[in-house]
Amino acid sequence: MERLQKILAHAGFASRRAAERFIVEGRVRVDGHVVSELGAKADPRKQRIEVDGRRLVAEAPVYIVLHKPRGVVTTMHDPEGRASVRELLSDISARLYPVGRLDFATSGVLLATNDGDFAEGLMHPRSKVPKTYVLKVQGVMGPDAVDEWRKGVELDDGPTAPAGVRLLRHEEGKTWLEVTLTEGRNQQLRRMGKATGFAVMRLARISFAGITSEGLRPGTWRALTREELVELKKEYGVPKRVTGGAVPQREGAHRKPSSF
Repeated sequence: MERLQKILAHAGFASRRAAERFIVEGRVRVDGHVVSELGAKADPRKQRIEVDGRRLVAEAPVYIVLHKPRGVVTTMHDPEGRASVRELLSDISARLYPVGRLDFATSGVLLATNDGDFAEGLMHPRSKVPKTYVLKVQGVMGPDAVDEWRKGVELDDGPTAPAGVRLLRHEEGKTWLEVTLTEGRNQQLRRMGKATGFAVMRLARISFAGITSEGLRPGTWRALTREELVELKKEYGVPKRVTGGAVPQREGAHRKPSSF
């Protein structure tokens, strides 16, 4: 017997936090009965568990790194009809969802998984997962401005945490930087640029928890290697179990994913 939110997360329906919300909202049934208590437990091998009428079927865990292009939203559906990462991962049969976000105009490394514990472990603030970006800003940043970014910039929701900042070069009145953050505020770098008078013109994430998109063209993906998963488990405690196997593809898919 396991807690329902853990069962839903392991089955790839959502992160554990989102699964808790589904339960409280009365969207989960066990053997035909609505269960709305967070402490409820069930046995997925013996009981019928449904979310919004869809029966839970446990999937093998899948861990993907995608090179997200600019002009793509980091959701599995966009009500405005914009391109989403769902289309980029459409040949994978597992129900995947992104680990964190990249905004519409930002490109780079994005992880996706059907393992809710994995996503939760990497997104939780206590994990302080490093995320490294390369960006171009308007204006020539001097040492004082760079130091301000390193020490923390005052935003409307409080000062940012110290960041790793490396000045790469100045170019025709613009500045190129490499910045490593360990917190995950919404559009944090763009807000830091606006607050200090250095508007962000171009932004790409080159690393997330040590995982890079090296060798991946924008719009393509690969499975995380066993070595990468072992390192993530050592650093952040997830995934709980490192398993091997091919990424399940939909019938008729043409792209050949890497194996673990």
